[in-house]
Amino acid sequence: MQRIRLRYTKRGRLRFTSHRDFQRAFERALRRAEVPMAYSAGFTPHPKVSYANAAPTGTGSEAEFLEIALTERRDPEKLRLLLDESLPNGLDIIDAVEARTSGLADRLTASVWELRLDGVESAEAGRAVAAFLAAERVEVERLTKNGVRTFDARAAVAGLEAGYAQADGPGEGPCAILRLVVRHVTPAVRPDDVLSGLRAVADLAPPVPAAVTRLAQGLFDEETGTVTDPLAPDRAAAQPAPPTAAALATATGPEGTEGTA
Repeated sequence: MQRIRLRYTKRGRLRFTSHRDFQRAFERALRRAEVPMAYSAGFTPHPKVSYANAAPTGTGSEAEFLEIALTERRDPEKLRLLLDESLPNGLDIIDAVEARTSGLADRLTASVWELRLDGVESAEAGRAVAAFLAAERVEVERLTKNGVRTFDARAAVAGLEAGYAQADGPGEGPCAILRLVVRHVTPAVRPDDVLSGLRAVADLAPPVPAAVTRLAQGLFDEETGTVTDPLAPDRAAAQPAPPTAAALATATGPEGTEGTA
């Protein structure tokens, strides 16, 4: 059995597809591409696909991940191309590696988000960000299946900064951009929770809903404050190991002369 890890996107109008919608589209793509999938046992076998930390419906993403199990070996890049051609534009497979390490989900500990706030001046957004970061605790409410829940949105935020974006067209109003780094904690803190926190501490209320896109997802580096590529360990494991000193000595022979087979 071979395991392949894929990175895919949700762009444009496809950001409004639910995770269940994506699952159905992806399983159709597997059939179209004739991927030799491994199936689960039992009365209702289903293809072995593991999804990891999907983005909420309505948010775009450049960094969604999943893993598939195959019964026959395939070249990851050729498989990526076949699957990408079988999916609608906006759901794009942009990376594929053979799984050579364990614990992909364990390496998804943080996300980098971009929040586009049309109608908000960058200075106003900057003041709100400063107030949010200065607070020790920012309590927000979210409606869950068990009712309204109150939790702290500040502790999970590892980084938040404001910038400015060009307007989409002539005559358009101001547009602030927030770049958010948030740790994956329980309960999960989502970009809309941070927006609720900005409203609570600084009365920041964009006139239109924010356009939210996940830019990256991976292991959070506490020293640098960055989010690393979760597929990098698999790529590193696929590289040939450097020759050992004993192997080099055998190859060169005594006193640097070429050894014999």
